[in-house]
Amino acid sequence: MSRHISAFAIVVPSYDDGIAFYVKRAGFSLIEDTNMGDGKRWVLIAPSPDAETRILLAEAKGDTQVAAIGNQTGGRVGFFLHSDDFDADFQQMSAAGVIFEEAPRDEPYGKVAVWRDPWGNRWDLLQLKS
Repeated sequence: MSRHISAFAIVVPSYDDGIAFYVKRAGFSLIEDTNMGDGKRWVLIAPSPDAETRILLAEAKGDTQVAAIGNQTGGRVGFFLHSDDFDADFQQMSAAGVIFEEAPRDEPYGKVAVWRDPWGNRWDLLQLKS
C-alpha cells in the first residue's frame, strides 16, 4: 500500500493574490488554474513542476475563512520548503521581495531561514545536511 499527500490548501484573499505571491515572487510553479464557474477556480501550485505534493490556493469565502488567512497554523511555522541549493533560493526569493524573518542559520539538521507570505503564513526554507 502506497500513500502520499497529493495536495493541501492555503486560504488566500483571492486566487490572483495567491498566484502573484507564490508564483511571481516565491518562485513556485503554476500547475493548474481551471475556472470552475460561479467565481470558483481550481488553482494548484507547487515548488517545482515535478513536485509530488501540490498546494491548492483557496479563495476565502465568509467570515470564518477570511479570519483564517495567514493564521492557518496558529502562528507557528507550518510549511517546509526543502531546497537543494539554499543560497540560490534564498537570494532569488529575497530579491523578489519575499520577507525573511531572520538571517539563514545552521542547525544540526541543515541550513534554515523562516519566511512568510504577505498574509502571515510562516514557512521554513531549508536544506538538509546530506
